[in-house]
Amino acid sequence: MPVKGSCHCGAVQFQVETPPTELADCNCSFCSKRGNLVAYYPLAAFRLLTARDRVSTYQWGDYMGTHHHCGVCGCGTYSQFPDFSSGQADYDNPRVAINARLLEGFDLSPLPVNHLNGRDDW
Repeated sequence: MPVKGSCHCGAVQFQVETPPTELADCNCSFCSKRGNLVAYYPLAAFRLLTARDRVSTYQWGDYMGTHHHCGVCGCGTYSQFPDFSSGQADYDNPRVAINARLLEGFDLSPLPVNHLNGRDDW
């Protein structure tokens, strides 16, 4: 069952093929300031429903991820990363991290939340 999400103003809309089954809360400097709870999907399971020119992108240094947000209201919508599930960066199979707080009519409260040490301070 596909699930749709959108930013606050509705200018950026997206869809994922299935509802999330778990969430991630990262404490890195970027994620902690952005305040997202994310759900990871293979790139093929994500679809941007609005024109790409409505999406702004942020990337710093040689960092491997690209972070996307609405250029109108500023909501962080999704990010794209290499797949690290094997412990190594797999650039051929990128993953999308959606801001699950933007999903329409979907209750996140029963989902488990994995706390990620992106700050590398634990």
